[in-house]
Amino acid sequence: MNRKITNKNLYLLLPSKVSLFAQLYVKEHGGSIIDAIRKFYYSKTYQKLEDESTKLWHYGPVALYEEFMEENRE
Repeated sequence: MNRKITNKNLYLLLPSKVSLFAQLYVKEHGGSIIDAIRKFYYSKTYQKLEDESTKLWHYGPVALYEEFMEENRE
């Protein structure tokens, strides 16, 4: 069985990563889960997450949250 992560199957991992990020974001900043998800989907962090070669899919929700927050400080 092929268990290698590629750009063709990476999409299977993304919903749980986005969901966990959104929960952290709402806990820290308030608002709705939907708004947090929307912010993340339109971020540079998510664009990098979608690209398997960045290996951001290895990151847990806290690391993704920190990456997102760092991006928004710039």
